[in-house]
Amino acid sequence: MSYKIRLNIFEGPFDLLVYLIEKAEMNIYDIEISVITGQYLRHIRRMEANDVAVGSEFMVLAATLIDLKSKMLLPRITSEGEEIVDPRTDLTQKLVEYIQFKKAAAALEELRETAALKLEKPQEDLQPYTGEPDVFLKMDMDHFIEAFKAFIHRKMKNEELLRMQSHVERERVSLENKIDAIRELLRAAKRKILRFSELLEAKTDRYDKVVTFIALLDMAKNGDLFAEQSENFSEIEVSAAKR
Repeated sequence: MSYKIRLNIFEGPFDLLVYLIEKAEMNIYDIEISVITGQYLRHIRRMEANDVAVGSEFMVLAATLIDLKSKMLLPRITSEGEEIVDPRTDLTQKLVEYIQFKKAAAALEELRETAALKLEKPQEDLQPYTGEPDVFLKMDMDHFIEAFKAFIHRKMKNEELLRMQSHVERERVSLENKIDAIRELLRAAKRKILRFSELLEAKTDRYDKVVTFIALLDMAKNGDLFAEQSENFSEIEVSAAKR
């Protein structure tokens, strides 16, 4: 039985070092130099044994780690009682910067891949559809005034048409509501007969009276009710038609 061993190919020495620190679940601000140095050197030897080209920068970082390992063995306080600066500080700062740049590069790569999936519409000449944009600027004052008057006239006509449409729609809705209300009143009436005055509200206006009268005419035309008036100007009585 044969075994195949796959080694990670790292982009550089810091890439390998970050990988080892994350795999060992170490705090980047408190790296165990002796442990990480041993793991780093073993990875380099394994890469060399598998004919993987190991650049000089890998060896420089290896020497740096060995130097830090030796410094970590020295006392951290001088004979005068002063605390020596942590020898790992410079390495930690470089690792933090490297991780930040690596994340930024990954984000930019993601944006590039997203942009590659988008198709851009080629620029077209829209002049035939938009017309001459400076046409009014080339007019003399008299033509400009006439064009402006025509514009105002069209605007006023459009506004008037909108008002008329709104008024007609309001009348249509009011008429339908009034017909429904009359039907309900006839159903609730004891004798199924109502006088016209009873169909009007106490504080009704002229518009409501007209709509009520038109509703009665419309219902009578459709055979929904009968309207009777004994004499001119007398009370109009309405009753529901029997179906």
